[in-house]
Amino acid sequence: MTARLSTHVLDTSVGRPAVGVAITVRRVEPGGVPGELLVQTVTNSDGRTDEPLLEGDQLSAGIYEICFSVGDYFAAASPSGSPAGVAFLDVVPVRFGTDGTEHLHVPLLVTPWAYSTYRGS
Repeated sequence: MTARLSTHVLDTSVGRPAVGVAITVRRVEPGGVPGELLVQTVTNSDGRTDEPLLEGDQLSAGIYEICFSVGDYFAAASPSGSPAGVAFLDVVPVRFGTDGTEHLHVPLLVTPWAYSTYRGS
């Protein structure tokens, strides 16, 4: 099996894919410091990315961090903004480890006030 990283962002407050969420991926360096930017992309009309986030040799054993810019997404989706004028969630970081041989799917279920993620298939 070829190593691959994918994602899917769903806006559960409206029950549909989250379109236009900016996503970055970095490998986490020793000491927990995010390293060089590996990927910068945006979700499509299905809440997915057009290509895998990382694939093959790009995804080696280690710790990675996906950051989902949901604050900008919710600001664009609701011109009136949040009641306080400031989004509760801004960037949702998800750190995870891999042995570099598997397909990892890291979905994000999000509302303006909460999120969850899990290891998908």
